Amino acid sequence: MAKEYKKSPLAPEFFPEMPVIEGVELGTASTELKYKGRDDLLLVRFPEGAAVAGVFTKSKTRSAPVDWCRTCLAAGKPARVLLVNAGNANAFTGRAGDDAMQKCIETAAGVTGADNDQIYVSSTGVIGEVLPADRMLTHIEAAAKSDVSWEQAANAIRTTDTFAKGATRHAVIDGRECVLNGIVKGSGMIAPDMATMLGYVFTDADITSPVLQQILSETVGPSFNSITVDSDTSTSDTLLAFASGKSGAGAEISDPADPRLADFRVAFQDLMTDLAHQVVRDGEGATKFIKITVEGAEDDRAAKVIALSIANSPLVKTAIAGEDANWGRIVMAVGKAGEAADRDRLIIEIGGQRLTEAGMASKNYDEDACTAHLKGRDIDIFVDAGVGGPGKATVWTCDLTHGYIDINADYRS
Repeated sequence: MAKEYKKSPLAPEFFPEMPVIEGVELGTASTELKYKGRDDLLLVRFPEGAAVAGVFTKSKTRSAPVDWCRTCLAAGKPARVLLVNAGNANAFTGRAGDDAMQKCIETAAGVTGADNDQIYVSSTGVIGEVLPADRMLTHIEAAAKSDVSWEQAANAIRTTDTFAKGATRHAVIDGRECVLNGIVKGSGMIAPDMATMLGYVFTDADITSPVLQQILSETVGPSFNSITVDSDTSTSDTLLAFASGKSGAGAEISDPADPRLADFRVAFQDLMTDLAHQVVRDGEGATKFIKITVEGAEDDRAAKVIALSIANSPLVKTAIAGEDANWGRIVMAVGKAGEAADRDRLIIEIGGQRLTEAGMASKNYDEDACTAHLKGRDIDIFVDAGVGGPGKATVWTCDLTHGYIDINADYRS
């Protein structure tokens, strides 16, 4: 059976109070496929006509559930059910994996009355092992009959996560209030190329799937697509959003650019960023939450490439883990990014202190002050690429400790 890991020192103090969203019914069950003593299966029901939107991994070895969800979205039908299992990714499992997924879908359809293509599925865990569907069927029925909290739902989708991740926001659309709740799982294999490993946003707003899709697609870039733990993109990355429509907020809106959606869009972006940060704060073995801002690059794309070059550098991440003010590693990471940077105008700051100027260490650089900043849990790195361009980007990552090796060296055991 899988190990349980010590809670991340970067974890929030408590799971947020998340209100009920009318039309969204949560149920969980324990299959014990990998995790003993806790629920590892989530089933969520939605009312007739619920809108759905999604973004998925761009991995060329994506899982069967990812392909299924993409097909369902393309069909344009409303969502009725979300089914998620943890412990087995059902990825790289060929026809056998497809058949196992279909058995689970058919069972969920039978107990909920939904059509097969109204059921969205996600699997997370070990790659290359066929999902033992026959062991799950009775548990799917049990999950459909249960009634749980948002925290229980968030716990059911964890793998190596050390804490349940959730966030909630309120918004107003054309004078009507609505609620947004989100849950996410992710700790390792985090370098999203669309979203995170598994994430779900729920709202009672009454907006169409095309509107929801536009908002989801535009908010994923500065949130989940701006985080990295270990530079590895999952085969299973899935981010889905569902709108039950029960609040009536937004019912008259069909254009994603409608200004009446402004408050909803801000709340949605804030929720997404909160969830993405929680993934980084639970990075496997993490002890530091690192914000990296790059400005003065040729364009935003170039700035993000440079920022991710820093964020994904094992040398940078281990230096921060060791609280070593070895800023030369940041210089290295900027240089290897392959984007325009002026060596003699490059500016690097850590914790607000300027470290470089005129192609060398700043005359006023105080290493003790820099080290003091690195001893904290929230680390702030700023870089100006020095080419005078308008490009800027911010990404978030964590340090790289021996804890990451401890977790991943025997993940399957």
